Amino acid sequence: MIPKSIRRALRIRGLRQRWLVSAVLPIVLLVMLAVAAFTIASAQYYYNGMRSGLEARARVAAETFTGYGVKSYSEYYRLASYSVETFEEKDVLELQFINTNGRVQVSSYGLTAGTKPGTADIASAVAGTMDSFQGRDPQTGESILSVSSPLYFNARVVGVLRYVTSLRAVEHQILLDFFAAAGLALLVVALSVLSNAIFINNVVEPVAVVSDAARRISGGSYGIRIENRYRDELGELVDNINDMSLKISQAEQIQQEFVSSVSHELRTPLTAINGWAETLEADPLGKPEQTRRGLAIIGKESRRLTTMVEELLDFTKIQDGRFTLRIDTVDLVSELEDTIYTYRELFRQEGIEVDYDPGEEDYPPIAADGERMKQVFSNVLDNASKHGGAGKRIDVSVRRADDAEVIRVRDYGPGIPPEELPFVKQKFYKGSSKARGSGIGLAVCDEIVKLHGGSFDIANAGDGQSGAVVTITIPMTPLGESEKGIK
Repeated sequence: MIPKSIRRALRIRGLRQRWLVSAVLPIVLLVMLAVAAFTIASAQYYYNGMRSGLEARARVAAETFTGYGVKSYSEYYRLASYSVETFEEKDVLELQFINTNGRVQVSSYGLTAGTKPGTADIASAVAGTMDSFQGRDPQTGESILSVSSPLYFNARVVGVLRYVTSLRAVEHQILLDFFAAAGLALLVVALSVLSNAIFINNVVEPVAVVSDAARRISGGSYGIRIENRYRDELGELVDNINDMSLKISQAEQIQQEFVSSVSHELRTPLTAINGWAETLEADPLGKPEQTRRGLAIIGKESRRLTTMVEELLDFTKIQDGRFTLRIDTVDLVSELEDTIYTYRELFRQEGIEVDYDPGEEDYPPIAADGERMKQVFSNVLDNASKHGGAGKRIDVSVRRADDAEVIRVRDYGPGIPPEELPFVKQKFYKGSSKARGSGIGLAVCDEIVKLHGGSFDIANAGDGQSGAVVTITIPMTPLGESEKGIK
């Protein structure tokens, strides 16, 4: 198993690697492109400026030379030699006169006289077009820039005037510009990396804290909280983690209470059944009254066990998405009345009266699952007797509202604490009630009514009166239109 400190270091490094790729790398690439573009632009600026200057000088010099109107080669050669000797920029520029064969006749830099440079600008000038050349001198290998202009006599090219300059100084200047741009770029990248590093560290640290808390929660430390020192998205994340931890803790507590409650609920009827079975077995010919009482208790507790098992099975079907309805044409009011008839005598034995008000309207058969709706009615009436039996009265009414049948069941008990009302339909929730039950009956009822496209609401009576009211609303949908809301 990897130690926690190593796992945390690996996780942080992974975040920083992703940040490096997604944030810093694009900046570095953009800066590199900017430096390259600046260097190229700077070089083009220097080269084009030098070329334009040399071309202007060559054009003027060629026109001036031609304007002397030389009439013989000796005059041409003497004038060329004089121009070279009096050339004042020998330190930075070389002036050459080249014959039509491409050979240097005279030059301000004497060592090149008699050589044949062979660059493209000379060939173009011999052909009658001014041209330039930038590159390595074929003879010396030095980086040069040259401009060649044709010299005319009687409309015929008799030679070439050529300026040549070294690019060493310009290349040095371009290199200095490159280093200056690169230094600025490095400064920009360094500042960007520093600012992003501060940002990512401010992100990584709380993420590591949240991750550690999430790992502790997944390990079973439910209910832990993270100190929230942030007021941004990280703060929202911490709040969500804290809320999740609290809800998981509550769910865990509810589940534990559910297991304990169900264990108790199952043990109680089983104890009664086993006790009376042993009593009847030990004295099969006992008093008839005692035998009837024992058999009644056994039957009652058996039905109670059956109800709890059915609720548990229905709940597992809801959790797995296998909870379905068997839709048929049903007289919903008739199903309600059958349920009331079944429970009325049982409630009367406990001193609880059931008042039923069917209203004055006729209710046509609707598309519904009769057995499931009877299950809802039974559960609601049973809850009314358990939690509101102290009021010794239960009111049941049926009304029609907007093409729906509305069934209300009200008890006159103490009601539901207001803080518990939002949770009474949640699975496993029993609140402060000490009454028997698994805590999933109302959740099953809510699911059944929702599958019918209706609503299942629980509230207190209000208006200063005691008791709770359950309102069941079922749309009066004909069988042919019953697919809506059915799983």
